[in-house]
Amino acid sequence: MLHFLCNERRYFLLAIGFFTRIPVPIFQDFRAEDLNLSVKYFPIVGLLVGMIGAGAYTLAAKVLPHGIAVLMSMAMTIYVTGAFHEDGLADSADGLGGGWDRERILTIMQDSRLGTYGAIALFLILFGKFQVLEELPAYYLPFILMIGHTLSRLCALYVMADLSYVKAEGKAKPLATKIKPIDLAIATIFGVLPIPLIYYNFSPFLLRFSDWLWLGICCMLPVVFVWFWWRNKMKHWLGGYTGDCLGAMQQMTELAFYLGLLIWYQQL
Repeated sequence: MLHFLCNERRYFLLAIGFFTRIPVPIFQDFRAEDLNLSVKYFPIVGLLVGMIGAGAYTLAAKVLPHGIAVLMSMAMTIYVTGAFHEDGLADSADGLGGGWDRERILTIMQDSRLGTYGAIALFLILFGKFQVLEELPAYYLPFILMIGHTLSRLCALYVMADLSYVKAEGKAKPLATKIKPIDLAIATIFGVLPIPLIYYNFSPFLLRFSDWLWLGICCMLPVVFVWFWWRNKMKHWLGGYTGDCLGAMQQMTELAFYLGLLIWYQQL
């Protein structure tokens, strides 16, 4: 049991070290294959990032206007992840926007320079998140951030379970082994774990079962739509996914969740 717990701690810390700038111990006997065993903890990393963003917002909101506090929260989550997912979104937009076949798309994605499509995608996703989060009620925002960051990383994980990695080498290559069903099930539990926070906090507005159902539909339908749209686009043009595509999935499904929640909230 102790050996099992030590291994799981190792995999958890590897997941944190891979996706964030948070310092973790250096494992001298590190193997690239260990990263594949850490995938079940990706949603937990999202929860951790969401908690950091929520903390930044809560502290900033005590002395700054709501909109500036939202901006500070976004800046903190970008800093703590090293813009890892935002970079993937930009590279994916450049590749799929400027490429006309699989090889050309992958070549553009590997280019470190930021192109027009990537710049536009980054602006739209960041400005969209800021606008939507600013419209959501301040009291609930910390819980919303935790759910958005956790759920969106689960969405990226489901791409890994569904499609194949298409590059010979890359940052996500060690993660590309097919995910075990038990690991996917554990990740799913972690990914949906914070969702009851929404129902708990909005419970005064949920008087009937239909209210509970409508909240779930509004939150999840945009996420499901974006997931299938981006998954099919990757499948059509690349035949699978890259690490950049996973970053784009995380960013877009995070925004989709916030947008769905705002649609529901505006109807109250």
